[in-house]
Amino acid sequence: MMLANVTSLLGLAAAQCPSAGGVGALNTLVSVLVEGILAAQCNLSNPSTWPEDHAKQAFRHGLDTYDFVVIGAGSAGSVVASRLSENPQWNVLVLEAGGDPPTESEIPSLYLTLQNTSHSFSYFTEPNGLSCKAFENERCHWPRGKMIGGSGAMNGLSFIPGNRYDYDRWCSEGNVGWCYDNVWPYFQKATTPPDNGTHPQGYVVLNHQGRFNNDITSVLMLAAAELQQPMVEDFVEGSYVGYGYVKGTLANGLRYSTGKSYLGKIAHSRSNLKVIKNALVTKLNFDRAAQRVKSVEFLMQQKIPMKVKIAREAIVSAGTVDTPKILMLSGIGPAAVLKPLNLTLHHNLPVGENLQDHVIVWTFFRLPAEPPNAWAKLNATYQYLLKHDGPLSTTGVASLVGFIKADASISPMYPDIELQHIAIRRGDVEGMLNLLKTLRMKTNLKDYFLKEIEKSDILGILATPLRPISRGIIKIKSSSYKDPPLINGGYFNENEDMELMMRGLGYVEFMEKTSVFRENNYGLMQLPLMECDRFRFKSPAYWRCYASFMSTTGFHPVGTVKMGAENDDSACVDPELMVKGVENLRVIDASIMPYITSGNTNAPTIMIAEKGADLIREYWRMREVKKRIGWW
Repeated sequence: MMLANVTSLLGLAAAQCPSAGGVGALNTLVSVLVEGILAAQCNLSNPSTWPEDHAKQAFRHGLDTYDFVVIGAGSAGSVVASRLSENPQWNVLVLEAGGDPPTESEIPSLYLTLQNTSHSFSYFTEPNGLSCKAFENERCHWPRGKMIGGSGAMNGLSFIPGNRYDYDRWCSEGNVGWCYDNVWPYFQKATTPPDNGTHPQGYVVLNHQGRFNNDITSVLMLAAAELQQPMVEDFVEGSYVGYGYVKGTLANGLRYSTGKSYLGKIAHSRSNLKVIKNALVTKLNFDRAAQRVKSVEFLMQQKIPMKVKIAREAIVSAGTVDTPKILMLSGIGPAAVLKPLNLTLHHNLPVGENLQDHVIVWTFFRLPAEPPNAWAKLNATYQYLLKHDGPLSTTGVASLVGFIKADASISPMYPDIELQHIAIRRGDVEGMLNLLKTLRMKTNLKDYFLKEIEKSDILGILATPLRPISRGIIKIKSSSYKDPPLINGGYFNENEDMELMMRGLGYVEFMEKTSVFRENNYGLMQLPLMECDRFRFKSPAYWRCYASFMSTTGFHPVGTVKMGAENDDSACVDPELMVKGVENLRVIDASIMPYITSGNTNAPTIMIAEKGADLIREYWRMREVKKRIGWW
């Protein structure tokens, strides 16, 4: 949208510019400039970047039986489909609820613009009285990607694998094969470029972002150093605590989701891999014993009912919200949820439970700033379109993160709080509106921030407890696929999470008191929160009240189809990611996490997909071996 506005402005200026006359040469140059900018805008996202849509052929000729049907072309599903289709003997079909990402998805700085569009599912949590009170109807907005690449096509790009403690914790509860030493090779596999022609193109592309906000990030780094936080080159084993710039899934100033790097790059060259876009899965159909998935029902273009038969396996990779929704609509879930809705119960499993997310509390600092340069946005847009460089090629200060240790009960080498950052420059009303719309801020707060951004830069420091104890739950509220699920985020259900958040907010206060913050006049903003203003500003009582208002999602929901040992009654899938009781149905996405990882969850999701694809390949390899020797 912003790029279109700039083009319009250039055209308007050329048409209305008063002139003493000319011979036409300047008009020609201006026309060439405008045409070049338009061409550069169009070249940002080429249709050939994405897999072809198999919908027309499917509608005209029907669908064959596929060996594997992958539901969802997000961060996990794109990886699974790409890896399975390496075997030319296997036919793979991907069903994606959305279409190709819009051009804005390519531009790192515009990631917030996608979260209120047709390219995302706009879900909302139910009010719980403990969180999200600053937002419309006291509900947190949970946008989830609805396009090739899924939420990875509109996230903040950060690639943070987590740490040894995270995965050894999974493993200690019976998830054999999921210890840190087991999963780390899959992170390496995902991020190592292919070295010969026998491997597919399109592993994860990682790079550092450009730095165009050094005036702010240098202050943050100096403040962290003053608080004895180490500077970290890379958050890997032995260096989990400290501040550093994280790598992102981008190259040449463009986003590289797995939908692009795993799926888009190879789909055109593999006749055994098909993708149907705008295909909303509504139900899985089982055999009479409900031990095998026979077919998958979906709506094409939201109106044409279709069905595809399965020869080997169905893989659900629809994400932490939609995967449990699909399973429950298909008769896999808690009896207490499904029976009142008159749904046939095939398998009584705790689907939708164990929901975890990184709750964040937004704090804001007012930064002194000069009046905005009227040409800055035009210059940034020109620089990006022509060179894929400049401020638009990054997520700004968001690539700088801090991992700190606030609780000594766990080894000091593992952090328990993450600090994230976002900065909006004085006069950037559009940027502020994008943030406020994403959060669905209440009107009084929206008006307050829109006034403040006209006078100052605003820095957001987001405190996040990394291993929440609180659990939420997702339920379907009817037997119709049209109805969004009920989401109870569970934020601060357990007081331990609030106590850790208080330590995180205390750390933010310590930052404000550092000499470098004081020298630069970085001051915490006292927001118009009437319920909290009865407490002394920055007192413990004030911060507890504040946290109940300014808390929201960290966009990292996980855990609703928990992986666990066979004897774990709280688990829905086994360590092979097979749904309990069904011999050809797997779930491969963030919903299988027993515990949320310590950081952004896109990287662990990609790892899960890489490992999941290997589990499938090994299962069918062993099955063939057993057939040959007469054991099957």
